[in-house]
Amino acid sequence: MIIEVSDPADPRLADYVGLRDSQLRRREDRFIAEGLKIIERSFAAGCRPRSLLLQPRWLDGVLPLLDGQGDVPIYVGTEQMIEEVSGFHVHRGALGAFERPVETSWEDLLAMRRLIVCEETVDHANLGAIIRVGAALGWDGLIVSPGSADPLYRRAIKASMGASLEFPWRRMASDADLERLSAAGFTVVASTISPGAVTLDGYEAPERVALLLGTEGDGLSSGWLEAADVHVTIPMTNRVDSLNVATAAAILAHALRDS
Repeated sequence: MIIEVSDPADPRLADYVGLRDSQLRRREDRFIAEGLKIIERSFAAGCRPRSLLLQPRWLDGVLPLLDGQGDVPIYVGTEQMIEEVSGFHVHRGALGAFERPVETSWEDLLAMRRLIVCEETVDHANLGAIIRVGAALGWDGLIVSPGSADPLYRRAIKASMGASLEFPWRRMASDADLERLSAAGFTVVASTISPGAVTLDGYEAPERVALLLGTEGDGLSSGWLEAADVHVTIPMTNRVDSLNVATAAAILAHALRDS
């Protein structure tokens, strides 16, 4: 159902209002896909569409995706109108609102072999990049702390190139959920620059690994470091004191990947 819209205050566009607002970043019932490629991947992942908001030039590419999806509203407007509604420059003028998929169960996650666990990783682009790394290097799933960014926020989805729509993940209820990992037989490996940590090139990964990554800036908290079985560090020159968390994730995930 194609519907032309011109009023940014149209109540039918409520899903798309204020997408830069930090209070709206973690929506319990839906997520926003930005750009035609991410919209395509949302459909491919089996996500249920609520509506689409597009410039007219994207209609030919979107209509085939809606076969068998029922009567999904397709709101069509100008680039300026779409940006007024969303509050930001929309990449190529295409947005989709989708029902939010259910998080992966603890039972399924704890049956896996390689998990990435993020403590207070608050930058959505970093988290999306970590998910993309995990998916590319054969890791099985992701666990995020209560205060971490939302893997299904539009910027995280975009940075993951849509991988967060299919990569198994869930959010911890509290830091106490860390205990589940050791109880399930994972070796908990903490990434740190602390003195005394084992260098990555001298560490042989065990059969099941839960890799802990910390917040931007401060890294892992003392409580999370204490919960780890092993502390590992990436050998570096003294020209920098640390690596971006997504860069560190790529190096660690490659070195500790399941053989």
